[in-house]
Amino acid sequence: MSTLKKPDLSDPKLRAKLAKGMGHNYYGEPAWPNDLLYIFPVVILGTIACVVGLAVLDPAMLGDKANPFATPLEILPEWYLYPVFQILRVVPNKLLGIALQTLIPLGLMILPFIENFNKFSNPFRRPVAMSVFLFGTFLTIYLGIGACLPIDKSLTLGLF
Repeated sequence: MSTLKKPDLSDPKLRAKLAKGMGHNYYGEPAWPNDLLYIFPVVILGTIACVVGLAVLDPAMLGDKANPFATPLEILPEWYLYPVFQILRVVPNKLLGIALQTLIPLGLMILPFIENFNKFSNPFRRPVAMSVFLFGTFLTIYLGIGACLPIDKSLTLGLF
């Protein structure tokens, strides 16, 4: 059962606020009819108007018809798949590339158990977990940037 805070109507400050119509937000406002009849339809119709306006002002263009027999030379996945795509690009053995990709979810499943005995939630007091997290973050950013570059510059990021 929920706890309900009841107002003290003998309080003169509260009575003054209620007389001005200011106290209802503190103690809750009834959903019927205020929200359901007035606010929700305005929000819903406003959202529909925004979507229709964007669809009319900037319609999605159709590209060329897909050809399943012609693969583009530089094909890139969505941005969030760049690091795993880079692993497949740079590892010469594709079976090893797939095996390295399976280590990613395994590492993410093991991550909560690293230094789990530590009672602190402060990351600066958990050096092993923090260093593993920072290494994974920097490696992901490095591989993601490398996936955007040509294959000959992808490992050095074009710096060397």
